[in-house]
Amino acid sequence: MNRKSSLVLSISILLILFSFIGYAQESVQKWNRFEATFVYQTNGNAFANIQLSAKFSNKDTTYTVDGFFDGNNSFKIRFMPAKTGNWQYVTTSNIKELNNQKGSFNCVEASGNNHGMVKISNTYHFKYADGKQYYPVGTTAYAWNHMSKAVQQLTLQSLKKSGFNKLRMCVFPKDYNLVKEEPEIYPYPVKSVAKRIDGTDKKVWDLTSFNPAFFQELEKQIDALNQLGIEADLILFHPYDKGRWGFDSLPMDVNLKYIKYVIARLGAFKNVWWSIANEWDLVKYKTHDEWINLSQSVAQTDPYHHLESIHGSTAKYIEYWLPCFTHASIQDEAPVMHWGAAPILRNAYNKPIIYDEVGYEGNLSARWGRYSGEYMTYLMWMGVIAGTYVTHGETYMYKDANDTIFWAKGGEWKGTSWKRAGFLREILEAASGPLEAADVSRDLKTASSGNGNYLIYFGKEMNENWYFNLPQKNGSFNKLVSGKKFKVEIIDTWNMTITPVSEVFETATLEDYRFFDKDRKKISLPLKPYIALRIIALN
Repeated sequence: MNRKSSLVLSISILLILFSFIGYAQESVQKWNRFEATFVYQTNGNAFANIQLSAKFSNKDTTYTVDGFFDGNNSFKIRFMPAKTGNWQYVTTSNIKELNNQKGSFNCVEASGNNHGMVKISNTYHFKYADGKQYYPVGTTAYAWNHMSKAVQQLTLQSLKKSGFNKLRMCVFPKDYNLVKEEPEIYPYPVKSVAKRIDGTDKKVWDLTSFNPAFFQELEKQIDALNQLGIEADLILFHPYDKGRWGFDSLPMDVNLKYIKYVIARLGAFKNVWWSIANEWDLVKYKTHDEWINLSQSVAQTDPYHHLESIHGSTAKYIEYWLPCFTHASIQDEAPVMHWGAAPILRNAYNKPIIYDEVGYEGNLSARWGRYSGEYMTYLMWMGVIAGTYVTHGETYMYKDANDTIFWAKGGEWKGTSWKRAGFLREILEAASGPLEAADVSRDLKTASSGNGNYLIYFGKEMNENWYFNLPQKNGSFNKLVSGKKFKVEIIDTWNMTITPVSEVFETATLEDYRFFDKDRKKISLPLKPYIALRIIALN
């Protein structure tokens, strides 16, 4: 045996003898990922034959998380600490070398843009774990992560210059008449290749295993979004397969193993949301009860309780009141097309409402994909003025199905509403808090974000002037009284301008549930649609 071969053998023996030592971080920020890696020489199917978990404890909190096989004899355990201080862990496994492995790390305070996970706040809204308000201003790029590396980088560059802080995206690849690209990598390994009747190849998957390389790429993509401050609204299942890969028709036991593996890998990513399905009712291989089962399985398996919802086709609803769903993810444009309709579901479900699909700005022949930029912006404003949220999307195609349509593949922005979405987010974040109807079911255009803070949206109306007036009711805040002074700003939501009004307004005595200015002052408005007013108390 030569010297090189002897060295390789010695290293191999050391890996086998000391595989349980592994590697782990010594320090991690609150809400960031702690990761411990163990090397163990496997025989057979490590996904099916080896179980690994760990219990993490500090002085008053305990979490149990699943580990996972990451390929190449590597086993990992990830954990997201929510408290500072010393954390200790101990592993449990059916493999002696991986069992009862102990360690510790120090969790330090978060810094920079690390605000933690997004959670539900005040019943209808969202906050980061550190208390910073979060307003979901999202967009959609279903299969951007399955495109070429060049398109992926272009997508990230486009998102970086936008104001979006949430992205809807799929785990599985998508087969649609506008998305035909074959991915370079898949979540399952190929077991064999069969021939279809038409002579094309059909991949046969090894559903007892996973492809770690696929998930490693997915993790990089989610981390890249995190660097941009974007939440990954991760769609676990969808119907856009049509037998091409068969991922939409996996048996229930395979689906449950997939959920367990995904959560073990991605649960410690603070910017992940679980979207159980996109258009769940169009997946003909799963029943309603199976969807509920899958949704409950995700909620029960996830130790951190990330935000979770499920999305149906147009006006197809599900039991969003179930505890497994933190918010409602809805495809229905009707509620945000008409005054007063959007908050009805908010009040019915008593949860945050995100209209995740109301149609898209674009030039497709399909009616859902040919909105103007003005109309897409209008729908987003109609949603927020009602205390709900609307997700943006863009579907411009100038060549053929190989064109990069952002809604499907990412790429570059071609429309106009994406800029207005960023402007809307600035307006929301400048307010004193989340919006809610000031006088629900009576005043459909006035929203309040706290005592003395109002936003009025006129939508498609074109007004030459407006008499200063506000409702006595102020949502869940204190009622308005006479003698309050206000300043007013005119917001052109399309041209993205804010123009202060020079006069100061003061509420007079109450008149039929409303307060007008004591001198009956009025404001001159630009005779154009999509105008809003920001009204802020001075005293």
